[in-house]
Amino acid sequence: MSGSTYGKLFRVSTWGESHGKALGVVIDGCPAGVELCEADIQVLLDRRKPGQSRYVTQRKESDSVEILSGVFEGKTTGTPISLIVKNESQRSADYSEIASYYRPGHADYTFDEKYGFRDYRGGGRSSGRETIGRVAAGAVALKILDMLNIKVYAYAAAIGGIEYDRERFSMEERDNNPFAMPDAVAAEEIRKYADEKLSECNSMGGIIECVVKNMPAGIGEPVFEKLDANLAKAIMSIGAVKGFEIGDGFKVAASTGLENNDAFRMKDGKVVKATNHAGGILGGMSDGSDIILRAAVKPTPSIASIQQTVNKKGEEIDISIHGRHDPMIVPRAVVVVEAMTAITLVDMLFMGMTSRIDRIVEYYKNGD
Repeated sequence: MSGSTYGKLFRVSTWGESHGKALGVVIDGCPAGVELCEADIQVLLDRRKPGQSRYVTQRKESDSVEILSGVFEGKTTGTPISLIVKNESQRSADYSEIASYYRPGHADYTFDEKYGFRDYRGGGRSSGRETIGRVAAGAVALKILDMLNIKVYAYAAAIGGIEYDRERFSMEERDNNPFAMPDAVAAEEIRKYADEKLSECNSMGGIIECVVKNMPAGIGEPVFEKLDANLAKAIMSIGAVKGFEIGDGFKVAASTGLENNDAFRMKDGKVVKATNHAGGILGGMSDGSDIILRAAVKPTPSIASIQQTVNKKGEEIDISIHGRHDPMIVPRAVVVVEAMTAITLVDMLFMGMTSRIDRIVEYYKNGD
């Protein structure tokens, strides 16, 4: 299947299915000398693994990662890094019934139309479990960014329409509740709402916000390889994401130039912006301020409520989907947004290294 590789210089190729033997990723373009071990990757995978609360799928997986290549004596070798996570708790029989019909909100129909065949066990490649490879690769990208003092963190900005209050924002709180919500009061409101929806056999969507700090100015290209355009592609490639914003996003449509423009000022001898409506990107290139992006995540389509659909015979039928599914996708998708953001930033940073001849000359002269 084409379309499983992302990036130009820092390239990641994910592989595997939800109910196959394993999933994983191959990373090509990681420089030699980056300190890396399985524990570095496991930290991120543990944030997305299932079964951590009643508000996510109860599928029990350890999601333990194994490094197959590209690392020697604790450091990357500059050769392709191959990572694998074995599936341990497939219950493919739970999905045998859906082979005959198309689940609303899923890719069943489009897979059949494109390939004339589909892996109906948990959605195959369109399953959220595919993101294991993205998160594993994102852990490597985050290691590189950390060496440059570039920080990436995401959190739930809203679930079921309940938003965090900026006056109560706390990154520590994000990891203290099952919703990845940086606001304890909002998290408690979400808990009550989620319990109500669970009792109704329903699901809920939300918004994930991601912030990048210490990104140098001038990263990105002015036309087709814009930093914001590539971030949009990366985030929109996550299965459940249906909307994307940078900075003020859609609010700019109701704004004016005087309100939306970020004034430039001087601070400690450097050019800075007085505000950040642009979200850290101007003309497709980073401007040195925080990059702020948001992803709108749809409600989980697999719900036990009665829904209408059609089967392969063309008959209209009513269905109720059973099995182990996430009542909400947002909490486990937060780390996926971080991972795809980090992968994109590393790729664009590498691309930016050849933008100026003086820096190329300086590098190779120093090499002499």
